[in-house]
Amino acid sequence: MVSLPAPTKARAGRTSSGPRPRPRASRLVPALFLAAGVLALAALLSVSVGTQYVPFDQVVRALIHPGTSYDDTVVQSRVPRTILGLLAGAALSIAGVIMQGLTRNPLGDPGLLGVNTGAAAAVVSGIAFFGVSSDQQQVWLSLVGALIAVVAVYALGSGRRGATPVRLVLAGAVITAVLSAYIQAITLTNPNAFADYRFWVVGSLAGRDPGLILQVLPYLVIGFVLALLLPSSLNALALGDDTATALGAKVGRTRILGAVASALLCAAATASVGPIAFIGLAVPHIVRTFTGADHRWLMPFSALLGPALLLLADVLGRIVASPQELQVGVVTAFLGAPVLLFAVRRMRGIE
Repeated sequence: MVSLPAPTKARAGRTSSGPRPRPRASRLVPALFLAAGVLALAALLSVSVGTQYVPFDQVVRALIHPGTSYDDTVVQSRVPRTILGLLAGAALSIAGVIMQGLTRNPLGDPGLLGVNTGAAAAVVSGIAFFGVSSDQQQVWLSLVGALIAVVAVYALGSGRRGATPVRLVLAGAVITAVLSAYIQAITLTNPNAFADYRFWVVGSLAGRDPGLILQVLPYLVIGFVLALLLPSSLNALALGDDTATALGAKVGRTRILGAVASALLCAAATASVGPIAFIGLAVPHIVRTFTGADHRWLMPFSALLGPALLLLADVLGRIVASPQELQVGVVTAFLGAPVLLFAVRRMRGIE
């Protein structure tokens, strides 16, 4: 692995005798603790806010010393939902960081590898042809479909010199288009499949079986461990393949590990809560505004702010549609659209 210094910009007019900027770590370490505090607050809100509001002090008491009161029961019933949000949010945001680094595409997200459409195609096939209806069965179908889609994209996007960012993006677009057409064909000709599929495809933390956590956890752990190996290599890859190779980075191995890590993370998250848009795109952009392009900081901040954003969106969905709920996938789509517009306008040549 290659260790590169954080990218910096030279400031015109600064002399050696001028004031020195504060070291990056001295600025970002406190911000990292602040991000952890935001995540803790979002988790507390997730188990506190709903049809039945539970005060924070009662939430803490119920978590430390579970009882049998009504408030305790409400808090305990919301804990699995919050844990799913924590895991899925971290997985999607880290997968987004990896995909943007691998493809050198600032608008990249896990969907570029066809993960979401692969999972959706597998689920709709299981519903239509095999009568799959339980969450556990849909999880395994989602995982298999997502991983097959990634393998297909990588095989299609690899040439004689290996996979390149442009080839991967184009291959992902082709696979996504084909699978999307297949999904539409099945759902339009099979009303029963459409009725079951439409509840899964929206993306929601509500009503999920708590047992899903243990089912997807091994895949998430592997994906997180692989992601920890990538930041320095992704920094080198940002300089171009030739420069990264000259610096000692293994470009091919980095792309393979990155593709596997992002596929496992996104597939597990999609399998457990359904496809949720914009987390993998929006969170890295938000983080990059104050960390810069250094993946050694992008990843930990994204791992904290991704689940915070997802949980806050879930809480907002409970508030705006009370006493009903608005699925978190709908809320993140509304929140993510302005971020996408902002990201596009920041790209060179768009202004």
